[in-house]
Amino acid sequence: MRLAGAERESELPQRVRIQRLTDVAGLGEESEHVDVLLVGAGWRLERIVSRGQTTPAGQWYDQEEDEWVAVLAGSARLEVVGQVDLELGPGDAVLLPAHRRHRVSWTDVTQATVWVALFADSSER
Repeated sequence: MRLAGAERESELPQRVRIQRLTDVAGLGEESEHVDVLLVGAGWRLERIVSRGQTTPAGQWYDQEEDEWVAVLAGSARLEVVGQVDLELGPGDAVLLPAHRRHRVSWTDVTQATVWVALFADSSER
């Protein structure tokens, strides 16, 4: 069989595999778990798994980069300076521009909250 774009299957750079982002089996529950999925020039993509973890009281994120975050499973609440709290559930996403102070004030304790976060260099806008 001939594959489009490749002389032989052995010339393909790597095997294509399915990664189930919502599979949290085997991850500890004591602390938040972060996997860096992909990294490129000026960006990185992470999977974050929370089980009741929040940003410590009095601490705010004030990042140099833009952050786009989506919840795949579970639920969470974000506090964003200057606006009402954001309640996030499966399928919800939010863009947090660089230096927009925010914090995670609540995540579900009864199930894992699985986030996908894309961090991008804000100077590229």
